[in-house]
Amino acid sequence: MAVQLRSVQRRDVPRLAVLLGQLGYPTDEAAVHERLDYLLDDPSSWLIGADDNGELVGVAALHVVPMLEVTGRFGRLLALVVDDRRRGQGVGYALVTAVEQRAREAGCLRLEITSSRHRDRAHAFYQRLGYEDASAFKARFLKDLGD
Repeated sequence: MAVQLRSVQRRDVPRLAVLLGQLGYPTDEAAVHERLDYLLDDPSSWLIGADDNGELVGVAALHVVPMLEVTGRFGRLLALVVDDRRRGQGVGYALVTAVEQRAREAGCLRLEITSSRHRDRAHAFYQRLGYEDASAFKARFLKDLGD
């Protein structure tokens, strides 16, 4: 089965909630609607879906950030998830390839992906696509700014 790549739309909210749950981020449709409010209207963000006969079977989110230290931008793959039933069938490859192309068109010099250490299969997938684990020579600092 070949999938079609297309923009994510409001009608995808129920499937997005399912896919985010499969990724390990359980959510409800109201929260997904809220997230789409800011993502769909952000000119620096792009959501692409993989569609199989009207069913969303995968999604990737890209955000483009301008850089100060050099001329150009970098892209960040915010999320990538493929339905459990469709993994290993080329859907993730198609989504990442589309994100890379969009990032190049936006003037990105590189694409960054973060992935939890326990996601060994995802790490192997990214390495097959030519990504390298940069954590050995770059630190990543996080601070929660919530309540």
